[in-house]
Amino acid sequence: MSLPRDARDGEAAGAGSDPAARLIAALTRRGLRIGVAESLTGGLLVAELIRIPGASAVVSGGVVAYDTAVKRTLLGVDAALLAREGAVHPEVARQMATGVRAALAVDGRPADLGMATTGVAGPDWQDGRAPGTVYLGIADAEGAEAIELEFDGDRAAIRAATVHAALEVLLARLEPGREPE
Repeated sequence: MSLPRDARDGEAAGAGSDPAARLIAALTRRGLRIGVAESLTGGLLVAELIRIPGASAVVSGGVVAYDTAVKRTLLGVDAALLAREGAVHPEVARQMATGVRAALAVDGRPADLGMATTGVAGPDWQDGRAPGTVYLGIADAEGAEAIELEFDGDRAAIRAATVHAALEVLLARLEPGREPE
């Protein structure tokens, strides 16, 4: 498949300022595939990725695990952890990111990267955590980590900020020397 110039080199068509386009370009250059597991973002992150022409070469897909039971049954998040801590927890984010790599395997090959979002968009507290509490999980073959974030604003602002943060975290991982904005 031939990718559009902006997906190949990240410079044409404004890709330099578009984090999703830069991420698709970086994944393409490295020959990596990504799978996304979303809770509070409800599909916004994977939608942002597939907005970019050529994304099908590197995006395996997305799982919207909004119901906590789906985190357990489809993504393999530990049931005892969910019962003890709820869905808004750093270890839940790590396990979601790890689980989505396997859930979105292509021809038996797990996604190279898994990204997960979980948190509280509000307006009410959830699992003892305030609105704006967000955990991103990122996983690869070497392991998984979680990043805790705090955002202000209404539901839409928190969800949009989470998508932006996830893109920045992934870019920082794939572009050496780059720090998340």
